[in-house]
Amino acid sequence: MTRRLYAVRGCEEGILFYPLYALLFADAGLSTAQISSLFVIWSVVSFVCEVPSGAWADAWSRRRLYALGSFLVAAAYATWTLWPTYPGFALGFVLWGVGGAMQSGTLEALVYDELAEVGAADAYARVTGRGGTVGILAMLAATTLAAPAYAVGGYPLVGALSVAVPVVGGFLALGFPETPRRESSDEFGGLRGYAATLATGLREVRGSRFVARAVALAALVPGFTALDEYLPLLSRTAGAPTALVPLLFALPALGMAVGSALAGRWAAIAPRRLAAVLAGAAGLLAAGALSRHLAGMVPIAVAFGALQFAIVVTETRLQEVIGSRTRATVLSVSGVAAEVCAVLIYAGVGAGGAVAPMSVLVAGCAAPLLATALMAARWLPIHRPQSEQWSRMDGAGPVAPATGPATS
Repeated sequence: MTRRLYAVRGCEEGILFYPLYALLFADAGLSTAQISSLFVIWSVVSFVCEVPSGAWADAWSRRRLYALGSFLVAAAYATWTLWPTYPGFALGFVLWGVGGAMQSGTLEALVYDELAEVGAADAYARVTGRGGTVGILAMLAATTLAAPAYAVGGYPLVGALSVAVPVVGGFLALGFPETPRRESSDEFGGLRGYAATLATGLREVRGSRFVARAVALAALVPGFTALDEYLPLLSRTAGAPTALVPLLFALPALGMAVGSALAGRWAAIAPRRLAAVLAGAAGLLAAGALSRHLAGMVPIAVAFGALQFAIVVTETRLQEVIGSRTRATVLSVSGVAAEVCAVLIYAGVGAGGAVAPMSVLVAGCAAPLLATALMAARWLPIHRPQSEQWSRMDGAGPVAPATGPATS
């Protein structure tokens, strides 16, 4: 299962379009505000579909839902390639939003439950950290290949290769093992079962402040990665030609690969130390953006590495405080909150594009990231080994898990 996970993660992230699609939009004549509006469309669609798709994953087959999401993402890239206009880009983001919502939390829930089934849930952070590293290394490879692919065949070749990769990933996902969940009886089948699963998952979030706080942290941290959509435009404003942008974009990808690998080793990091990591990321993000030089991508890359480290840690702690019955639903609630954070970033950058340069807009996001660091010091749950997690299980989820010093 782990080898298949790594392959699927590689296909999920190894997309040649990633460092170039913002430039595709700009080269098609779109303004910063129009580009930001596309990102808002993407996030709003993801927002609307996130929790329903999570409940669908809990009530149906998680591997099949993930595969279907991969095929929709491939269709999005095909739409951009064949119809490079604002309506085509918008339709592509709708397809990507729906497909991404189907993928969000689905694979993580499947992997965690399969590991727990064999008594290896404690390995989740290591496995998912390595999977994240493989995915980001695939992104790094694709980013590096995007430059020669663009030089040879322009956006059409980049688009064709971007379509092929998620299609392969979808077929690979269909081969995951999937143990029938004990809760997946007739009671949880059909539309009635879907509604019951959705209600149970939302009730788990509302009914426990520990779960709610873990959901909030697991949403806020990845929400800031929405800034990577603007890194190609930031590089261009610093003087980078289009062919060089993918190579500069590779630096944050490399930083994220390192951060993901380190998260598997230090998954039990204390809340205040994780807060320090996030605070450092805020400072590096601001310094790199305000340098207005190509070398500024180096501190930005380190900041994204720190963010990726925190993403793995916060998502793992969330996994530890929720129950298997509605795991994908609860993770999708976190995904919804992350989309809200992303929409706020897109709206802020889009509105500020008329009065401030991209460097100032990106640097301004360091302030809410610093506030998130302060929240992490108080709200991050303390890591518990699997034996303690299972001993605390009561019905659909764990009871009052311990949290950091300020909330114990």
